[in-house]
Amino acid sequence: MTDPFQEPDGATALSPEERRGLLQTWITNRADLNRAEAQNILSGTAWARRRRGLKPQDILNDPYAKALHKQMFGDVWSWAGKYRERESNIGIKPHLISTEVAALFNDALYWLEHHTYEPDDLAVRLHHRLVAIHPFPNGNGRHTRLMADLLVERLGREPFTWGRRSLAEVSQLRSSYVAALKAADNHTIEPLQKFARS
Repeated sequence: MTDPFQEPDGATALSPEERRGLLQTWITNRADLNRAEAQNILSGTAWARRRRGLKPQDILNDPYAKALHKQMFGDVWSWAGKYRERESNIGIKPHLISTEVAALFNDALYWLEHHTYEPDDLAVRLHHRLVAIHPFPNGNGRHTRLMADLLVERLGREPFTWGRRSLAEVSQLRSSYVAALKAADNHTIEPLQKFARS
């Protein structure tokens, strides 16, 4: 039996306590975990897209971000929708998460109100900063990509394609995504913008 919690390179490692938050007893390997999470993400995505009347401002806040994560992962993990409480191999210190998430959403609302960036650019910047904060124990990339999609849709654009395949299943695609995130960490956002529309 393979370790169902073995994460791909560059992904968040789960603590033993977080591993105990698994709700589905039938999961015994990575394929089972990926299948359960994928199904839950589809459900969470449907939940988000049914809320068509929400404006961009309605999703750029802490309660919505937590609710979306809960909808995407709440059938699989007991800690879904809750910010992490421990240090991680990725992201900021846990005690800074709430403050930094609030600052990011305030910045995004400012960008939106003052037309600082075009819709794609605004959504990609939101994604980059939120995934860098890494607020949740796991699922941050998938959550923040959906946040960016929902925002760009509400700004009148098509959702991003993010390489058109699952990043969990295609290692080369994941490597390209991680490289684009690292470039954005160094203030070069263009590779991530390109990847989002690839």
